[in-house]
Amino acid sequence: YAQQMPEFPSEPAVVDALRREVESARERMRTAIAEGRGPEAWAAAQIAIGARGRFGVRLGLERSVALLEALGHPERGVRGALIAGTNGKGSVSALVSAALSAGGVRHGSTPKPHLISYRERIRINGEPLTPLPFAVAVERALSAADQAESAVGPVTEFELLAGVVFDGFRTAGIDRAVVEVGLGGRLDAMHAWDGGVAVVTNVGLDHQEYLGDTIELIAKEKAAIIMPGDRAVTGASERGGALRVIRERARDVGAVLTEAVRGAVRPRGRDGIEVELPRLGLVQVGLLGQHQGDNAAVALATLDAMRDAGVVTVSDAAIREGFAAVQWPGRMELIRQPFGAPDSRDLLLDGAHNEDGAASLASGIRDLAPLLQDADGTAGVKPLTLVIAAMSDKSIPEIFRALAQVPALKEATVICTSVGDARSASVDDLTAAARAAGLGAQVSDAANPVEALDSAAKARGAVVVAGSLYLVGTVRERLMREGRITNDGSLDG
Repeated sequence: YAQQMPEFPSEPAVVDALRREVESARERMRTAIAEGRGPEAWAAAQIAIGARGRFGVRLGLERSVALLEALGHPERGVRGALIAGTNGKGSVSALVSAALSAGGVRHGSTPKPHLISYRERIRINGEPLTPLPFAVAVERALSAADQAESAVGPVTEFELLAGVVFDGFRTAGIDRAVVEVGLGGRLDAMHAWDGGVAVVTNVGLDHQEYLGDTIELIAKEKAAIIMPGDRAVTGASERGGALRVIRERARDVGAVLTEAVRGAVRPRGRDGIEVELPRLGLVQVGLLGQHQGDNAAVALATLDAMRDAGVVTVSDAAIREGFAAVQWPGRMELIRQPFGAPDSRDLLLDGAHNEDGAASLASGIRDLAPLLQDADGTAGVKPLTLVIAAMSDKSIPEIFRALAQVPALKEATVICTSVGDARSASVDDLTAAARAAGLGAQVSDAANPVEALDSAAKARGAVVVAGSLYLVGTVRERLMREGRITNDGSLDG
């Protein structure tokens, strides 16, 4: 495609300083690895990864390919599904992974972004890679970057992660995986791998500064992950020409394309949904929100494509079991009694970070609001409290307008906050946007997520936390450290 991705590398002096920081961390990491001290090795690895993250955004495949070559091409021993899309990548990946687990298939997955620990980005059978193996994979990827950079230039965080993922899979003996694209598709670091199945969940407006300002341009970036000989799957609609673009890409490269379809979707109260799916009929899905019916259809088509590609076969019984048991933290996640007994209220977490995601959250709350319990254990009586934060590069007015379409949110107490990231929108901008959109009967602000959650606890209604996965991750980590929710292996230290 003619459109080129912009590059924003750091200045050479900055890169040199970061290299020194990385090398210092690597010395500590090597010592800790040699002595088998996992937590210390991982602490140093995080510093090395974080420094790489400041090398800049430089989308392209050249560095990823060179890094994987220096590692001995660990990706060539792995087959599976590469998943792109504006929304739904994580849900589809979680559904496919749950079905594989129910079928007893040992596999890897790469959900993005992480909520608490970077280790969440590499999962073995659904569990984050533990500190020592992750640190070993980071050190091996950094050593490979040392070899590759003289020819291709500084390797960035996302490119380094591609090496860490596939080297970590190789060490763990993983040969089947579900891998998420990070940004776009055509020039995303993970597109250096072709697992035989390519999935585009849907196409909407997001990351326009990188992918283009129309649905058609964005669809071209995402459809580029479909490679010759692949089995391809999509849940994209005709909106903006997205489906046409994906069909054309599949035809041009000779890939067999399945267009996922679903039948009726019915909420199951607080326990997820039921959806009519091809071949299986009525299926229970343990995710909240009727939009998950679309993701379930894509996940089923992905599993069928993996079977047809000779990757893995999962029985219909295992698919049903996995779909019913699936969990996807931070995405329409309902947490009971997060503030401790006798407070009986519910907390709903969702990282709705773009307009389509906000529309899905709004639809979910419309169904769920009458069932959400307040502090006294009654449902649908007291107003909700919405804690919200957003990145400044997101379409905040559109997100807030989508949320304001729901009476329960229009009448809610809204607390705007900031996650402290340089890209986080200011609380003043968020409160102004909320009032302009008619979001909330009362709008206030809090300097940080801790203050926001404390303020929300003083009200008596159920609490919704949304708008940014950074915010959701901060809240989940607090609840995990307080023992309010189970540590799933993602806590560091």
